[in-house]
Amino acid sequence: MLLKLKLLTITILSSFVLLLFLCLGSQNLSSKYKLNLIVNKTAELPNGFIVGLSFTLGVISGGLTTALLAEETKSFE
Repeated sequence: MLLKLKLLTITILSSFVLLLFLCLGSQNLSSKYKLNLIVNKTAELPNGFIVGLSFTLGVISGGLTTALLAEETKSFE
């Protein structure tokens, strides 16, 4: 249980830091694009923000999957 909690904490904190730096770094980007979703279009977002957001979501989903599938190891002390 402690291993899963550590993995979840590391995943959430690192994703938050990545998202924070992504938001700070994409303030002055000039080229902006709209994402065409099936139902609607998004607001104009910088290209780097879209790529960075997808990377951050990948880190979150990979970390959560690892935390859920992690098995506790028995220590022989």
